[in-house]
Amino acid sequence: MKLSPKSMKRFLNLYPPYLGAGIKITYLSQDWRELHVAMSVRWYNRNAVNTHFGGSLYSMVDPHLMLLLMQLLGKDYFIWDRAADIEFLKATKKKVTCEISITDKDLEEIKQGTQGGDKYFPTFTLEIKDELGNVIAKVNKTLYVKRKPLKL
Repeated sequence: MKLSPKSMKRFLNLYPPYLGAGIKITYLSQDWRELHVAMSVRWYNRNAVNTHFGGSLYSMVDPHLMLLLMQLLGKDYFIWDRAADIEFLKATKKKVTCEISITDKDLEEIKQGTQGGDKYFPTFTLEIKDELGNVIAKVNKTLYVKRKPLKL
């Protein structure tokens, strides 16, 4: 999917699962290397004790690394989510945010790991923070990346 960062941000903010969970993309850099996402507690996205529902916390960070890498690496790579886990550290009713970024070092490691046609499984750790900067959850995301075979 080839979109501008502005169009991708608009698309994600109108994506029905995100609308339903109250998730909002607040920033997407022009170079596709950084994305910020936020979520406030609402009646429709809280759990039985009126704090953030864990599924929504995970959902707010779920597709972004894959989507950013697809833009950064281009159509010459297969890129999928492979695995994830979330560790809930602190319950909160405050607005939560996560800043997701992909560095030059990350891209270089991925390119080196896939240059021989091998599968590569980069892992990223994301921190979901409340308004005070407290880490309320950590998400480990593992992606599957493989360079597509050259067409002869």
